[in-house]
Amino acid sequence: MTLYAAYGTNLDPRRMSERCPHSPLRSTGWLTGWRLTFGGEELGWDGALVTLVEDPIEQVFVALYDVTPEDEVVLDEWEMASTGLYRKTRVRVAGMTGEVLAWTYVLDAYEGGLPSALYLGTLAEAAEAADAPADYVTGLRNRPCRSIGP
Repeated sequence: MTLYAAYGTNLDPRRMSERCPHSPLRSTGWLTGWRLTFGGEELGWDGALVTLVEDPIEQVFVALYDVTPEDEVVLDEWEMASTGLYRKTRVRVAGMTGEVLAWTYVLDAYEGGLPSALYLGTLAEAAEAADAPADYVTGLRNRPCRSIGP
């Protein structure tokens, strides 16, 4: 098994158990030196897509999953890694028991653009389901988003 750091919709343990039924949640932690952002607005069907960029003063809440090789293939397909939309990268996650190495997905597109309100709500609900701190969830809910209509 390999350790996967989820920061987007895969933060939600229920969603992950549907996508990767053999890959249990191990713990949660913080990806220090990275910032949650959005990019590839032209690539998403509903606005910009969530991603990470390095930022020495920021941190991102993550859920750590022990991913089986079979589930990793499914997750790669789900995250469209085979198409080049997202690429895998190795990261260090600060957890309750110290630092661990894991992999995560990073959007292979320029930073910028706004996500939809629906997408932001889904991300906030996933963070809430993973027991992210209330201020982190509120920060997601209060991010700027695309306006609806002409």
